[in-house]
Amino acid sequence: MSLLATLARVEAAATGRARPLTTVCHRRLTERPMVLVPLTTAGEAGAPLGALVGTDRDAPRLLVVPQPRDRTLRFAFLTELADAVLPHLESAQDEVELTERTETDPETGKRVKVEAELCADAPQLIVPNTAGVAYVRLLGRSMRFRRTAEEDPRAAHPAPARLPLLGRWLTHYGERARVPGSALLLAMTELLGRHWATGQSRLEDQHLGALLAWITAGDGESGAEAALRAELARDGDGLLLTPPAGPATDPAFDNRRLAPAIARHDAGLDGAEEEIRELVAAQLRPTWDAVWRGLDLLRALPPGARVADRWKRDRWSYTAHRDRLRAGEPPQPRRDDAVTAARKLAARETALAELAAQEALDDPLVMAERRLAGEAFTGEVTGVETAYSEGRRPMPRPLVTVRTGDLPQLEEGGRVYRALPSGKSQSGEYVASPAPGLLTVRLTGGMGRGKVPEAGSVPGEGETVCWTLFEHAPRGGPELPDPEETPWTHGGPPDPDALDAPDPVTAEDLL
Repeated sequence: MSLLATLARVEAAATGRARPLTTVCHRRLTERPMVLVPLTTAGEAGAPLGALVGTDRDAPRLLVVPQPRDRTLRFAFLTELADAVLPHLESAQDEVELTERTETDPETGKRVKVEAELCADAPQLIVPNTAGVAYVRLLGRSMRFRRTAEEDPRAAHPAPARLPLLGRWLTHYGERARVPGSALLLAMTELLGRHWATGQSRLEDQHLGALLAWITAGDGESGAEAALRAELARDGDGLLLTPPAGPATDPAFDNRRLAPAIARHDAGLDGAEEEIRELVAAQLRPTWDAVWRGLDLLRALPPGARVADRWKRDRWSYTAHRDRLRAGEPPQPRRDDAVTAARKLAARETALAELAAQEALDDPLVMAERRLAGEAFTGEVTGVETAYSEGRRPMPRPLVTVRTGDLPQLEEGGRVYRALPSGKSQSGEYVASPAPGLLTVRLTGGMGRGKVPEAGSVPGEGETVCWTLFEHAPRGGPELPDPEETPWTHGGPPDPDALDAPDPVTAEDLL
């Protein structure tokens, strides 16, 4: 946590009001996201109890498992979930645009531009908190290896036809959620926590009701008081007025209401199933409404300028998964081979560095954090001196002197970067500090290839500029071999015969 974020939390605790950490929204929010609020049985994360799902805040679809230990009812729940979610996840597959992308020619090994299809948009899935993201991954893991009657006619318990497909989509969305800056699958608590600082810990921010209470606390009540009420206030029967944001349940609800209702259902009493549906709906609806209130708060912020670039990468990811499904490729493996795992790790590290740079460039409040940490400086240009490089073909290397009150962590020859009006990045190097508060930078790029710098590429005297010590488009790591060329030190090439087999049937599968 940066010093500025810490100060914002201290100020929030002192004033009783959440403090903004950003001036723009740093994640893409689609016009029609699908909200999923899951609920699981206490003590057994794999036993779904119910869910609210849908794209209409006023008309959610309620899914309930009246007896979570019944395998048949679990499959019925997952089938309903597939009917509700799959049409949304598949809705953007056919509307495409043609664009150019760079690929490696398998014959020459050179990078060439090819025309490719890119889905014009991608469906978005939003859950209440990070536990909801983990639950989406768990659902994907539990379903993508199931065998249907068509795939295995001898299967003892064949899965409904579309369950494995839903599992593969949820697995892809769950994996994509691990990429910094991705917006295919979002947790509302993480979204709000990125844009506002509260006076409580990050762990306490995982309670969506408490987090919203800090942000929306009214006059005459502090955020701490509103959050405490959201966490602890109970009705006359001892049930929470604001149930947990899923997928966990309140123990008092389990013991006093849910367990007796399930017992009546098991005994075959009339109206027991409808009673369970009403109980589950009452637990889910406050969180459902809270997610939509969070979306309203975030939509009130203007979008960051570089959010669209990150969303385009999400669209490429969505398109690639669509193509794998259409090509009939097998489900994602339980464990990646060494090369694939290394590629994923490198891609996430690059995405994290790029996200940090882009958020700072999009948002002066975020850039202030980097300036306070000595990773950037802003100032007024006090002088520009024409200079050229030495060599056979001299190139312009102007010296720009900036007056600043910032204290960047610079050494002679250190690289600096600034964003040009065209959106490109210009590089430079720190030369010297001719006087206290003055820094001289030699421009080394972003001026074109001519002997005269392009218009607008050299700042003028009196202009305010912002230089960063971090690259705006960080490069990835070294090239990795193909999986078939994995060295023996990392397990050797993956065995094509050791593909993931279907889950074995155990005694717990039979009631």
